Amino acid sequence: MGRSILITGMSGTGKSAVVAALVARGRSAIDLDADGWSEWVPCEGDPTGARAGYDWLWNEAKLAGLLAAERDAPLFVAGCASNMGAFVRLFDRVVLLTAPLPLLLDRVRARSGGLYGKTAHERQRIAENARAFEPRLRAIASDVIEVDLPLDEVVARIETIAA
Repeated sequence: MGRSILITGMSGTGKSAVVAALVARGRSAIDLDADGWSEWVPCEGDPTGARAGYDWLWNEAKLAGLLAAERDAPLFVAGCASNMGAFVRLFDRVVLLTAPLPLLLDRVRARSGGLYGKTAHERQRIAENARAFEPRLRAIASDVIEVDLPLDEVVARIETIAA
């Protein structure tokens, strides 16, 4: 069976860009932050800053099915959610993409793809979450990649990790 690789990191680290580049290279790659793979689930508080009283969580049944499916080639999935802990043990490798907070905030402010991170409140939550959760992501990561590199180099490193 092909290996499964989780690519994770805080908002702005380039997870979606990495998925798009992997797909362009003919790899099987999925952005778990996309509709259908994640969904708004009622919760206490405002964990994302995007929708008070809800958290953006991975669809557990759908992801479990994906990871259980037979495959010959590596599967790359990217995302970061508060329910990811239930899945970490199912991945062969966990790759953390990381960058200094000012770079993350600049990226989410300037990106043209997703809208998340455009408001000051969302950027504040991103900063708070980065301080609180990136150390936890480092603790579960088998590999860490600083994303101040060109995208092609980041993707090449991830492909090497999956080999």
